[in-house]
Amino acid sequence: MSSPSQIQVSSEGDAVPRREATRLGEISPQQWKTGIAAWLGWLFDGLDIHLYTLVAAPFVMQLVQASAVSDAVVSEKSSWIQAAFLVGWALGGGVFGRLGDLVGRSRTLSLTILTYAMFTGLSVVAQTWWQLLIFRFLAALGIGGEWAVGSALLSETWPKQWRPWIAAVLQTGVNIGVLVACAVVFLGAELAPLVQERLAVWLPAWKLPALYPRCVFLAGILPALLVYWIRRHVPEPEEWHAAKLRSKDKEPGVGDLFRGRVRPLTWLTIVVCATSLTAWWGFMFWNQQHLRNLLVEAGWESTAREQLVSKAFFLVIGISVFGNFFAGWLARRLGYRLAVVLMFLGFFGAMFGTFCVPRGYESLLWWIPWVGFFSGVFGLFTMYLPPLFPTLLRTTGAGFCFNIGRVAAAAGTVVFGLLARVGNFRLALLYASFLLVPAMIAAWRLPEPPDLEPAAGLGKFDDSQSY
Repeated sequence: MSSPSQIQVSSEGDAVPRREATRLGEISPQQWKTGIAAWLGWLFDGLDIHLYTLVAAPFVMQLVQASAVSDAVVSEKSSWIQAAFLVGWALGGGVFGRLGDLVGRSRTLSLTILTYAMFTGLSVVAQTWWQLLIFRFLAALGIGGEWAVGSALLSETWPKQWRPWIAAVLQTGVNIGVLVACAVVFLGAELAPLVQERLAVWLPAWKLPALYPRCVFLAGILPALLVYWIRRHVPEPEEWHAAKLRSKDKEPGVGDLFRGRVRPLTWLTIVVCATSLTAWWGFMFWNQQHLRNLLVEAGWESTAREQLVSKAFFLVIGISVFGNFFAGWLARRLGYRLAVVLMFLGFFGAMFGTFCVPRGYESLLWWIPWVGFFSGVFGLFTMYLPPLFPTLLRTTGAGFCFNIGRVAAAAGTVVFGLLARVGNFRLALLYASFLLVPAMIAAWRLPEPPDLEPAAGLGKFDDSQSY
């Protein structure tokens, strides 16, 4: 398979070699545009994903009219909402991933961003917990699709030797989006009461619902502004055009993921993604509730408690930025496979160490940043997984395999929610850490990308042949 950044298309659809860029000054305008589009798409992904995880308990408490965030009904309903979100993420990865192979990366990227922006914004008007569940499910369709399409877009346009660093930078977009979400929640907690007070004076006859935390979802509308620029300035990758011409209308279908040489890749990638993502989302969602409950037990006042939870989340995601680049450095030195395995090992050690014994909130704040650091492994997925698959199965395969992990994560979130009903946040998170063991084993069996090193027993794929 030719390097994506070295391809241009002849009139017959053949790939014509082009010298690969070795420094930033040689990066073409098209490559810069695809990079900016993907990075911004991921930044807004991070924003829209974590607006809910940061305010799940207080928002659901309002919607179900519970007396406290620690009520059993709050953990139950919030876990079902998060589970619906993760299932929508999985379905969106499959649907939009397939669309990305059929109609193009740039077009599909625009559709995914528009979808998650619209339905995140609509979460503001949710009046019941099940309405919020529907809005989060629909927003997740776009978020799931954006991962597969954005990562394929970059892997097909930027120099292959730069992929570890591109992966780190791309994942940093998500991290910054999460940090923006933390800032939005923090400011919302500060400003919403003041705005509510003013509105009560100006509109005394109106019975307005509490603005916080629902107001934070207004920030989720911002990504829609990006769509117009993408459609005008981001072309489809040349590699995708070349593959479409070579296929001569005999393009592979979804079933080809489970045939021939592609099948072992598909199953191994599913195991890696399903187990690791379940562990990560268990941590991301329920660690917030665990810390919040510890602060309730310590007698913290509501506003101060929510602000510390936001700061702790900010700390975890901020440290994960360094983990992204550490993972990229490992991949450059040792290859993708070994880098992923070692990062999973560190991830397991950090998560197991955090929850293997009961800890107060002060001790917890010293341990959880290490979980964030080793979560940098997910940055490698963006440039590692898509090139494993043939060009016309790339967003289909990466989207399907990565996002089917969300289904497992959704089930895990509900299980943790049921455990949380009897106060076992710590034990649930401890058990989730053991999912990283099968993730390590499956990752060890994956090959390096075929265009970097011949994959043992798999060969190189030709888009004009049967799979």
